[in-house]
Amino acid sequence: MKHLVLALAATTALAGATQAQEIKEFNVGILGGENAQDRMTSNECYRKAIEETLGVPVKLFTPADYDGVIQGLLGGTLDMAWLGASGYAKIYLTDPDAVDVKLTKQNADGSTGYYSIGFARKDSGITSMDDAKGKVFAFADPNSTSGYLVPGAELTETYGKLEDYFSAVKMSGGHEQTIVGVANGDFDAGVSWADGLGNWEDGYNSGAFRKAADAGLVDMNDLVQIWQSKLIPEGPMVVRKALPEDVKDKVTTLTADLWEKNPDCAYAVAAGDAKDFVPVKHEDYLGIVAARKLQEGQ
Repeated sequence: MKHLVLALAATTALAGATQAQEIKEFNVGILGGENAQDRMTSNECYRKAIEETLGVPVKLFTPADYDGVIQGLLGGTLDMAWLGASGYAKIYLTDPDAVDVKLTKQNADGSTGYYSIGFARKDSGITSMDDAKGKVFAFADPNSTSGYLVPGAELTETYGKLEDYFSAVKMSGGHEQTIVGVANGDFDAGVSWADGLGNWEDGYNSGAFRKAADAGLVDMNDLVQIWQSKLIPEGPMVVRKALPEDVKDKVTTLTADLWEKNPDCAYAVAAGDAKDFVPVKHEDYLGIVAARKLQEGQ
C-alpha cells in the first residue's frame, strides 16, 4: 500500500535451539510513505493497543525506506508487518518460510484491491499519460507495489523503456514525497495509490492521497488524475513464523477486530475509510510474486 503499512519487532528468549519461549519487547515499524513524525503520531493508538494486548513494552520504529522493514523480517529482528504486495513478494522469493500471511484491508465496497494512480498538477496542462511524454516522472520506492512495480510494468508495456519516454525517472522515496513533490512542481507527474472509491477531491476514501489531504499537505483540487492501473491486491499483514502461536494469534485478532472496537485507530492503520481487516492467503499474491520474479530476472 501502499498505502499506510506497519511492522512489529520482537526480542525473544530461546528454549533449546528453535523454540521461542518468551517475548520481552516489541518494536513497531511503519513502512515509508509519510514523514517519520507523522508515522509515529498516526500509529500511536496501534502501538498502545498492541502493548496492552501483549503486556510488553512496545516502541515505534520508522525505517528510512521500504527495504528496512523487508530486511528486518528476513533477518528476524521484525516479527510482524503490514506490507505492500511487492514487499511481501520480495520476502517470499528470498525466504518462503520467513512469514505467514494473515490479514488484508477490505474496502468500503467489500473489495480487497486498490489502484496505482497517475497524476499531475491541474495547471500543468498534463491530462493524460500521453501528455507526460518528455516530462520528469516520479515513482515512490523500488519495493513499492503501486509506487513502482505495477505502474512500471504497465507503463513499460504501453510506452516502452520509461527512461526514453520521460525526460527523467525519479524515485521520490515514498508516496507522500511523490504527492507533495508533484504539487510543489519538483516532478511534472507521478504515481501514488488509492482505493478508487469516493471522490477525487477528498483523495478518494483511503490511500496515500487521502492521507496527504487529511494532513493538509495538498489540496486535491490542485491535482488531476491522468492514469489508473489495473486492480492491485491489497498488501498483507504478515507475522514471522518463529513467533509463538499465541503471540501471532493475539496480534492478528486485535487487528481483525480494530474497526469494531476502535474505528478511529483503524482509520489511521488503513490510511482512510475502509470496512474491515479480513483473512488473506499466499495464493492471493501469486500474480504479484510472478511479476516481482520477472522484474528481478529470477
